[in-house]
Amino acid sequence: MQTATLSNTKQEGLLTLTRTLLRQQTMSSLLQALTQVVQRVNMAEAVTLLLFGNNARVHFYGTDAMHQPIVYEDETLLASGPVHSLRKTASTQVWRGEALHRHYPQLAALDLYPPFTDYCLVPLTGPSGVLGGCEFMRQNGQAFTAEDKKALNELCLLAAVAVEQIQLHENAQLQQSLLRHERDDFRLLVDITNAVISRLDLDELTGEIAKTIHHFFHINAISIVLCDVDKTSEQANVYTTHYIEAHVAEREQSRITLVGTLEEQVMKSGESLLVNVPPAKGQEKVQNALFQQLWPNQVKTLCILPLRFKDKTLGVLKLGKTQPDNFTPANLRVLQQIAERIGIAVDNALAYQEIKSLKEKLQHENLYLTEQINSHNPDFSDIVGRSASMSKVLKQVEIVAKSDCSVLILGETGTGKELIARAIHNLGDRRDKRMVKMNCAAMPAGLMESELFGHEKGAFTGATAQRMGRFELADQGTLFLDEVGEIPLELQPKLLRILQEQEFERVGGSKQISVNVRIIAATNRDLSQMVADKAFRSDLYYRLNVFPIVIPPLRERPEDIPQLVKFLTYKISRRMKRTIDSIPAETLRLLSRMPWPGNVRELENVIERAVLLTRGSVLDLQLPELNYPLPIADVPSLAAEASAPPLSGEDERERIIQVLKETNGVVAGPRGAAVRLGLKRTTLLSRMKKMGITGK
Repeated sequence: MQTATLSNTKQEGLLTLTRTLLRQQTMSSLLQALTQVVQRVNMAEAVTLLLFGNNARVHFYGTDAMHQPIVYEDETLLASGPVHSLRKTASTQVWRGEALHRHYPQLAALDLYPPFTDYCLVPLTGPSGVLGGCEFMRQNGQAFTAEDKKALNELCLLAAVAVEQIQLHENAQLQQSLLRHERDDFRLLVDITNAVISRLDLDELTGEIAKTIHHFFHINAISIVLCDVDKTSEQANVYTTHYIEAHVAEREQSRITLVGTLEEQVMKSGESLLVNVPPAKGQEKVQNALFQQLWPNQVKTLCILPLRFKDKTLGVLKLGKTQPDNFTPANLRVLQQIAERIGIAVDNALAYQEIKSLKEKLQHENLYLTEQINSHNPDFSDIVGRSASMSKVLKQVEIVAKSDCSVLILGETGTGKELIARAIHNLGDRRDKRMVKMNCAAMPAGLMESELFGHEKGAFTGATAQRMGRFELADQGTLFLDEVGEIPLELQPKLLRILQEQEFERVGGSKQISVNVRIIAATNRDLSQMVADKAFRSDLYYRLNVFPIVIPPLRERPEDIPQLVKFLTYKISRRMKRTIDSIPAETLRLLSRMPWPGNVRELENVIERAVLLTRGSVLDLQLPELNYPLPIADVPSLAAEASAPPLSGEDERERIIQVLKETNGVVAGPRGAAVRLGLKRTTLLSRMKKMGITGK
């Protein structure tokens, strides 16, 4: 066999060899490169790598008979072989094959090495210490000489550098992978937090929790088990969702007794529990009827996590799956963090439920007390409505007010978009700063840019002085852009930029001005259709539409009209220094049937005219002023009186007395005696006085 020294490698160039080894990015490719080098110079037929790991483990890298990579690790058989001595003394070992197998018989049992006659183990030493060793094996019966050992040691100096480089690269990749997993877990937690934290209704909350967990973890069964509020009951409410198919959910609500269940065990211990449930065994304690019905003959893996907030145990999150692959240690760690956030959301929902119940008990229709309550609640003082649609709007206002995100208020003209905008501002952290309003529909297009961003002196004809725009005026506060759909298309990019970067230049200026402004926009136009028609920029629309709030028109919430009429009557009469303390029920009924194309603003105008025309303490609303034709069948008393014959003398007196009895002495108004008799109120009062009728 030809004797090899570094001169052999120098023939192909030491620099080239170094580059070849350092270019390798995995241990398997480095091993292949080393094998090619030693085989080319007839130094050995086979090469393996033994590298030290943590906790006395040794990592083996080799190739099988088909030249496929072999990776193996242990801390017993391999770690107690020849490499064991390298940890103490980093010196080269040379063995004849038979002697090595007699001394280390366990190596043959591992079946990692090819047949060999001679063996040489060279330490791999780097700046940080001994990394392991490189094994060289011959099959031709020639022993390794001192000169061979010297050449192999020189080669292994380069190999050690390459090994350390690969280890650094692998560690960097591992750290990047861990960071990616942490980032993904963080995004998952943010998504789940955003999905559930704003849900204040328990049904909505539990449904959203199930939907989100199924989306991310593909879990078949999700249950929220909540203790009763009084904590003394042994019963609990169960909100369950099962996914029989990919996205087909079956939901049910039930009550269970906690005694003796796994749920109770988790609530008391505060520790998560992972358990396999065999078919038809003990399911009455751990599952509900729907789960048994859907998966009766399959082993189910249950993961039960406690739901806690501060020092309160609220219940458990119970996850069931027919295959256990989702409940890995990494996933369990994330699920525990999810359970913590669900605990916060459940506590919020329970608190909201309690507050809602208390509020319902305190509601009443007394006009004076309603005004008193409103005077102590300036944030919602002018927003009146108990309908489900308005309650939803006010709930959205409370949710978004504490954030700084953009809000887009959508609704017809006159629905009260500015009132909602002011409520959001007044309930938020910027309440002590100003809210600046700009009606984009009332602003000429040519002046809008200057109004929004201000201008420098001499920027255009008439700009005789520097002027601040609405954005600067609203710095640290809120800017309300009413009728934002009227902003010209050419101005929208500049508005988009300030929304994204919070900086702009005045018209005619070049200085960057930074502001901190919250944007609330409103419009009665269909911005999504405008985007489709290329009349409004899609990127600006998405930037404004972070949190949309849709205000329902008045015709869709007629149950709010009586309360609105009372509120507006009191407000307007007080402003006019009038005293009106009664509104006929028929007036409220008729007003509730109107279509109100002008919404609350139109209703307020009608009430203002009625207050102005009222003489006395009872609101006198005359039907003709509404300008809405009513079917005669809607007012049967009017239909009856329309065909009544004219009255005279004593018959007229008796008729007036009879009608006054039927109307309980009410003279004016839609159900009053004057309307039923077909007379003006003043005419009837004059005749009553003349005939000596008191009206009682």
